Amino acid sequence: MDFTVLIFLTSGLFLGWSLGANDAANVFGTAVGTRMVQFTTAAIVGSIFIVLGSVLSGAGAAHTLGKLGSINALAGSFMAALAAATTVYAMTKLELPVSTSQAIVGAIIGWNLFSGSVTDLNALTKILLTWVACPVLAAVIAAPLYLGVEKYLRWAKLHILSRDVYTRIALILAGAFGSYSLGANNIANVMGVFVPASPFTDFTFAGGYTFTGIQQLFLLGALAIAVGVFTYSKRVMLTVGGGLMPLSPIAAWVVVISHSIVLTLFASEGLEHFLASNGLPTIPLVPVSSSQAVVGAVIGIGLLKGGRNVRWRVLGNISMGWVTTPVISAIICFVSLFVLQNVFNQKVYTEVHFTLSSDVMDHLVERSLPVEDLAEMRDEDYRSAREFLAAIGERTYLTGYQQEEILEIAEIADLAITAELVGTLEADWLTQNQITALWRLSGQHFDTKWALAEALEAISEEWRALPRDLKNKTYNKQLEAKLDFVYRTFTVNQ
Repeated sequence: MDFTVLIFLTSGLFLGWSLGANDAANVFGTAVGTRMVQFTTAAIVGSIFIVLGSVLSGAGAAHTLGKLGSINALAGSFMAALAAATTVYAMTKLELPVSTSQAIVGAIIGWNLFSGSVTDLNALTKILLTWVACPVLAAVIAAPLYLGVEKYLRWAKLHILSRDVYTRIALILAGAFGSYSLGANNIANVMGVFVPASPFTDFTFAGGYTFTGIQQLFLLGALAIAVGVFTYSKRVMLTVGGGLMPLSPIAAWVVVISHSIVLTLFASEGLEHFLASNGLPTIPLVPVSSSQAVVGAVIGIGLLKGGRNVRWRVLGNISMGWVTTPVISAIICFVSLFVLQNVFNQKVYTEVHFTLSSDVMDHLVERSLPVEDLAEMRDEDYRSAREFLAAIGERTYLTGYQQEEILEIAEIADLAITAELVGTLEADWLTQNQITALWRLSGQHFDTKWALAEALEAISEEWRALPRDLKNKTYNKQLEAKLDFVYRTFTVNQ
């Protein structure tokens, strides 16, 4: 195990601790703030289910953060995680509930700016719109849910002691569910950037159960989250639970349930598949801020009651934290990368080159992309996406989608299909036919990713994307993930 890798992992552990210290308030803050659940109970239940969610479901969590920018050096991953963790820690010190996703988005943009990479504006716009929609949707869900629960309780006429017991149990169960979702959805933000450099290997125990290296990595991150819950989350819990607006126990339960529903809507691959398979518009799978969902639900109930009890100054401070978190994280990441590279001589990014070779130009023509004005760029070597797009912008006017497609096609890769690596693949996620196609390409080298994808498609239909429509969206998304795995596996280390 490389000791350097362990050093770089510490920033992920710090980020996990910061997440536990801050985001635990989103699932148990209202229960603790209303004094229906003791902090110790909340910390124990929350920690257990955060660990379970991280280990059991974290590896399959869907995130679009990777589309913003692909951090391709371990030292860069270390600094991005450290910048995000520092920002979340600072906001926690100010007792403001912020989102780890917000901090990570800012850190990735900071890395993009430093490395000359291009930030995917479509993905960024989708995330920003979701940050606006998330609290609004939580408020819309919380208001009628609160009315329905209140109406049911008036009809049931429960004894006050029975009602108290049921409410406490409901708050603990809702917190457990919310904690599981928090671990499953956020562990990739904490440790996902370290997956390619994981120092852990698979091992088998208990009669054949395999504990994968990725699960071990996520367990390490989850334990850091749990430590954060126990050591520093109480103050933020009290801010969410009582600082924004006084909440009754029933309102506290409604807030947690509304928060969990919103997380599920924006993170459920099963729901996306159901909607797509029935020809219905899908809900984008984007990283949703659990902090925003909780605050939105609290405000929804507050507005239902006329808004008189909402502490608008506290809401203003929280909103300011939401706006400044990604900005601060981006600045910290950019400055820190400069120091890490120029003072400590660490490689914080790997250059990605682009060129319009003859094969690339022919492929662009096949894709009906305009290349007439780009002829003078032929065979020129561009050392960053920003430099390449600037050269294109000087010669022609293209839409954002056209620029993105040209950028993808012109990227230079160094892909070598070796029998040794193909032999390590197992027919679980990749099918046997897909692996067989890779075997038939053994010994070949590819200069672009699309050339490898076309070669695989020519051998097996199982590497072929289906026509773009809602029903095929899930299949094509899984195929894209498999191709990304193949590219990472067979890239020649520089």
